[in-house]
Parts: sequence; C-alpha cells; structure tokens
Amino acid sequence: MTPGSPTGQSIGRPGACHVSRLVSVASRPGRPARPGGFTLIELLIVISIIGILVTLAQPYYQRAVMAAKEATLKEDLFILRDVIDQFYADNGKYPLALNDLVDKRYVRRVPKDPITGSAETWAVVYFTDEQGQQNGIFDVRSGSEAIALDGTRYSDW
Repeated sequence: MTPGSPTGQSIGRPGACHVSRLVSVASRPGRPARPGGFTLIELLIVISIIGILVTLAQPYYQRAVMAAKEATLKEDLFILRDVIDQFYADNGKYPLALNDLVDKRYVRRVPKDPITGSAETWAVVYFTDEQGQQNGIFDVRSGSEAIALDGTRYSDW
C-alpha cells in the first residue's frame, strides 16, 4: 500500500515516489507543454475587436449626450419662462435680471445653459413698452449659436 494512493493500493514499483502521476494534461506524451495564458496574437485580436466596437458606438454615444443636453435645455427654458410669468403675475412687472428670480425665491439658482455650460450666457428678451423702453425680462433663450439635432438654432428655441 502506497501512502497517498486514493485506492490504498500500490501503484508501480513498491517504495517509489509517485509524483509523476500528477502530471498535467498539457504535458502528455505527444503534446508540447504550454503554460497557461493567452498568446500575443490572441490579445491583439481581442484588443482590435474592442477598438472596432468602440469606434462604431462612439457616434451613437455622442448623439445621446447631445439629445440629453437638448432635453435639459427645453426643460430649463420651460421652467424659466414659467417663473418669469409667475413673477409678473405676483409683482405686476417683469424681473430686471434673472437674479431677481433668485432673490425673490422663485428659483433656487439660475440654471446653467446646458449647451454653453454657463449660467451667465442666457440671452434675455426684454419687454418694451409703447415708448420703446425696456421694462424687464419677458423671455429667455439659450446663448448658444450652435445648431440643434433637428437643424434649428438653440438661440431660436
């Protein structure tokens, strides 16, 4: 009986060490021994495929980001215009600056224009009376002159 034998029976010569029985499948006679891992060519193929997939997906990603910015711009314009109307209904006049909406707590802060990335670039449209004097902000638009995905200018929204 050989120690370490699973069946408890002697394998091979009595008293011989039986480590050779634990040889890996890769080094069987007739097959060359190969260490585990990937070859350089396999890695290059996988990296190339990943690069091609990223290149194909990038335009869709950029379009989705622009669509999200446009949706945010539409929402911000809707909110700002609604708040300006509320200000007028409460005070009987239009705000002189967008910060007046913050000071009177109609909004917490003036939102950033998602296209320009700044709260300072909003293009305001002033209300003019019969004498041609500006009497406060009547409307607000994006300060960007870029073209939207639908072909219109952001400043025309």
